[in-house]
This record gives sequence, C-alpha cells and structure tokens, in this order.
Amino acid sequence: MITLHYTDSDFSDQLAAFCRTATAPKHIADSVRDIISAISERGDAAIIEFLQKIDGVSLTPEELRVPAEQLKAAADALSDERRSAIEQAIESVRAFHSEGLPRSWQGSNPHGALVGEKFYPIERVGIYTPGGQVPLASTIVMTATPAKLAGVPSVAAFTPPGKNGVDPNLLATYYLCGVREVYRVGGPMAIAAAAYGTQSIPAVCKIFGPGNVYTNEAKRQVLGTVGIDILAGTSEVMIICDESANPDYVAADLLAQAEHDPRVKLYLTIPSEAFLQTVLEEIGRQKATLRLQQNIDGTLEDGFLAIVCDSLDQAIDAANRIAPEHLELHTEERTHMNLLEAIHTAGAIFMGHQTPTVLGDFAAGPNHTLPTGCTGRFYSGLQITDFMRRSSFVRYSRDNLIGATPIVRAFSAMEQLDAHGQSLEIRLRD
Repeated sequence: MITLHYTDSDFSDQLAAFCRTATAPKHIADSVRDIISAISERGDAAIIEFLQKIDGVSLTPEELRVPAEQLKAAADALSDERRSAIEQAIESVRAFHSEGLPRSWQGSNPHGALVGEKFYPIERVGIYTPGGQVPLASTIVMTATPAKLAGVPSVAAFTPPGKNGVDPNLLATYYLCGVREVYRVGGPMAIAAAAYGTQSIPAVCKIFGPGNVYTNEAKRQVLGTVGIDILAGTSEVMIICDESANPDYVAADLLAQAEHDPRVKLYLTIPSEAFLQTVLEEIGRQKATLRLQQNIDGTLEDGFLAIVCDSLDQAIDAANRIAPEHLELHTEERTHMNLLEAIHTAGAIFMGHQTPTVLGDFAAGPNHTLPTGCTGRFYSGLQITDFMRRSSFVRYSRDNLIGATPIVRAFSAMEQLDAHGQSLEIRLRD
C-alpha cells in the first residue's frame, strides 16, 4: 500500500507512476502475438495445442462447442433463487439499455436535400466471459442482453474450458440470455478464433467483454481485423470520502473489488490519515472472513493507493486524472450532484453511502463492462449503440445540387482535386 498527500510536491509524478495504463509489457504482447499468428494460420489445430499447453485441457475440434442441450440442462438445474436473480438482472439491464436505443431519422439539409441516418445491428458478435477462479455470470448478462436488444442476429460466446468443464452457472446464464453458440476457448485463443475464424468457429465482426491482461492485449492486436468494445481489463475502484463516510462500508467496498484478482487497483481519497487507519483496521477484520485471500492480499500489498486530500476539489482532480472504472462517493448527500457535474472521466459513478459498486455489478441496470487502465479518458462503458452500426444517407435533386455548387467549387480548388469538382459540374451541363 502507498499513501500520498495531494499537496506533496511530487504528487503528480507519484500518481502517474502508480496508475496502471492499458499497455501490456513487451513479453506479454509478444506471447499474445505468437498465439494470434498461430491460430490465424492453423485454426483449430493451434487452439487444441494451446488449450493443452496453457489450460491443461484436452479437447477435439468437435468438443470446442458446448452442445445446446448442455446449456438447457444447466438452466433447468438452477435453483429457483438463482434463476430468478438472473432473470431479474436481465430485465434491469434490458430496461436501462432500452432508453439508449437510437432512432433512425431523415430530414433536409440547408440545400434542401434529403439527409438522414439509419441504424443496423451488427451482423455477428463475439462475447467473452472470464471463467477462471471467478466465473463472471453477470458479464454474460451485461453483454448478451444488449446484443439481443439491439437485434444482433448471431451471437457467439467464448469462455475458458476449465479442467472440470465450464461452470454450470455460466452455461445456464448463456441459455437464459438467449445464447446458444458457446465455445470452450478462453484468453487470447478465444480472441484470435473470434477475429480470424477457424475450421469450426466462424469469425465475428466485433468482440465484447472484459478479460485479463493477455485477453485485453489480444483485443488490441486484432482491432482492425474486427471491432472491439473497449479495453476492459482488471478491475478498479476509487472511493472519495469526506467526514461522513462509514469506515465499515469503505472497507467492505474496497475488499469487494480486491477479491477479483491480485492485480486490482484500489484508490481511496480520505480527509486524514487517522481515518485511513480506521479503514485499514476494518479491512483486517472483514478480510479474515473472506474466501479469496490470495487475491485480496496481492491487491492490498501492490495495488492500493490512499490519497490524503484537504478538500473535495482535490479529490475530484485526482479522480479525473485516474479515470477509475468504478467511482464511489462516500460523501454527504448535498455534495453528490456537484461532484457528478465535476467528475468527467469515471466509467460508472455510485453516489451515496447506500450505493456500493456491487449494485452496478449485478442488479442496477447500467453496464458493468467499463474502461480501465486510464482509458476512461477517451472510452465510455458499454452501451446499446456499441452493438449497432450507423449509415448516413443523402439524396440531392438538381435544384439541391445547384445550391451546393459554390461549396464544392471552392473546396475542389483549395484541395486541387479537379475530378471532384468535375463530378458536380458535369451534372450542371445536362
């Protein structure tokens, strides 16, 4: 753990050094590049080799796809409680994203010509679900639900095979989300297969879903061959506290993110070091009852940054620099809307003492696939329009064409593009 004071002379340098960017180390980038190259050239055979080498799982090409009846059997085996929870989460996500559905439109431009936009679902998408020691069923809800809502006709899902098979809760969630094409392939192998296709896995147009540093790097490297959603890597949370913050809640919310992975980043702004000490003591008490001790210990040791701030303005500045995936405001209610207006790089903002990040993970409705590694400076969280593409359209009459002539003549001359101008002038001669 590192403690900084916002007023330290080297605060900016120390903060920049701590913040994880989305850039992978060279040895990881090189390893991922080799995997992608092999799968793009040899397809299923390369996937089978890497699954044995990396995951310790032996599969035939025919076994890469999960049988549809296995998906249904997993859903049928769910307890009523879990099935209801999944279905309610789907409904919350569907309701939230329905508000963002774009509308096609048409109208007239200043020349009187017909102009407009038309929105279409992407033809085929791939959704990636981390499924190692933490099988993220909620990620399926967050990716498959908007895909279906957008009208995507073909959805292929990818998740690690697991030495004991794919977690049945994942299979059940795929089924309840309407996904029937699921492959037992994870990590960079899944991204390469989705991007380039293999003998048994048809390529997709765009890839969605979070992953570890290897998966994220693979998405970066295939961008251009296919589209990707965002660079959503290992989880992050930042908590802004004032004197009203409850140390028990703060500790619980930090631990909730720390259990994801030992490389999680935790950011905490506090009004005093005395408050920090109280939080640390509570973390120690709560941690003793939790299962994923190794992940938590790794994060607390290497990924926890506490910043002592003299004011909320300082905390806001730190948040806008960090661009955290999740940002919690443990502050007095009267400050929430001002903070919301001032913070402009966070992936998702959770306002108030009764609004932990876990609500966004599972129940609230907004998407939990969010930018990490400082990419919130230019990326937003997943939204319904990410599963769609847009075409503009234009139709000119001769009278409309005459109105545009001065503009076309001027730009054709400025850019020395004679043929551009000629393509309009020839129509004026008829």
